Amino acid sequence: MTAPFPWPEGRRAAVAVTFDVDAESVMLAIDPALAERPSLMSHQRYGPVTGVPRLLALLAERDLRATFFVPGATAERHPDAVRAIAEAGHEIGHHGFEHESLLGRSREEELEILRRGLDALERAAGVRPRGYRAPWWELGAHTLALLEELGFAYDSSLFERDAPYRVGGIVEIPVSWAFDDWERYAFWPEITGSGVIARPSEVLEAWWEEIDALAEVGGCAVLTMHPFLSGRPARARALGALLDRILDRGDVWVATCGEIADHAARVLPGVSP
Repeated sequence: MTAPFPWPEGRRAAVAVTFDVDAESVMLAIDPALAERPSLMSHQRYGPVTGVPRLLALLAERDLRATFFVPGATAERHPDAVRAIAEAGHEIGHHGFEHESLLGRSREEELEILRRGLDALERAAGVRPRGYRAPWWELGAHTLALLEELGFAYDSSLFERDAPYRVGGIVEIPVSWAFDDWERYAFWPEITGSGVIARPSEVLEAWWEEIDALAEVGGCAVLTMHPFLSGRPARARALGALLDRILDRGDVWVATCGEIADHAARVLPGVSP
């Protein structure tokens, strides 16, 4: 069994609060023709239009910073929402351009997607992300090498450990499907989900159980949420209750992915800050 990860100030574990601001992009990546379905598009727009302001207020009430992974196309369609995230002091990460799959892409195709996303985020909010999350958590054959080449500090798309680790010259902040709200809440007939939508209170308890177990082994919980899902009132209320419970523990570091990556770069061999 490996030794517990050395978290700062003697903390036992870490929690990263993250949101994927997919909006319309995740559906249009499945099929561009879905743009002709107004109801479905409005379902996705709930994220930047209503969910993001609610979640920003929830975080501000607790003086917490989160990481928002934003596709470039979302930044182009909803620049005000992306600027509001940046102006509130949260970290913005790269999440593709149109949430497109990277599987089977050439190096040149992957590079073009990365550059388009960077350019869109720069135009919308004046930021150049240091972190990346692959759409559907599915890296391409060339992604990690390209991230290092482009100067990214970290990725958050892989699964094999409980705590950050080194992948070449960048830090990997591992994820888990257990912390993805898509698996709990997402549903649209014939497109996604089983139709069984979890009660927010059940999700709160499930995530708390996972966090408590990760704390025992010194791990890092990466809560992965979508504003069009977790931005709904009951779900946001449950998230707030979960964050309060985490903060009350006192032994868990709640940090952005960038802060976790910077700490990992200092304590992991072979990675420069």
